[in-house]
Amino acid sequence: MQRRSPRRWQFAERYRKLALKKIEQYLGTGRRKRGVARVFLRPGSGKITINGRALDNYFPTEAGRVPVRTPLLTVEMTERVDLLILANGGGVAGQAGAIKLGIARALVAFNPELRAALKKAGLLTRDPREHERKKYGQKGARKRFQFSKR
Repeated sequence: MQRRSPRRWQFAERYRKLALKKIEQYLGTGRRKRGVARVFLRPGSGKITINGRALDNYFPTEAGRVPVRTPLLTVEMTERVDLLILANGGGVAGQAGAIKLGIARALVAFNPELRAALKKAGLLTRDPREHERKKYGQKGARKRFQFSKR
């Protein structure tokens, strides 16, 4: 089991307590590749916080930010909800995809009437493509070591 650094553990504990406060919020969990995101949606002004950092700070490129904003733009709720997101595992693309699915699921929990619009846009479908494990006797999941005839 991987050990967490004390600072990261304190950070996660602080947000866990913050997320469990008795305020109106809706949870959506998203997964993509090895990334997992827990999305807490609250009525607010449009602030998006990922692991304690702003969206622009967490995803420096537009390729990471676009999937995160897609569900909110689809249902035109960018300025009406705040998002507190706890993402871990995977890389940038995996986390962005997990956050996208988590936001879509949280929006459905918030207002079930949004389900049709999100479903039509394909935002409620989990991408089934998973990370393939490395096999022994090979360099990677599919790649082999260079063949030597002699």
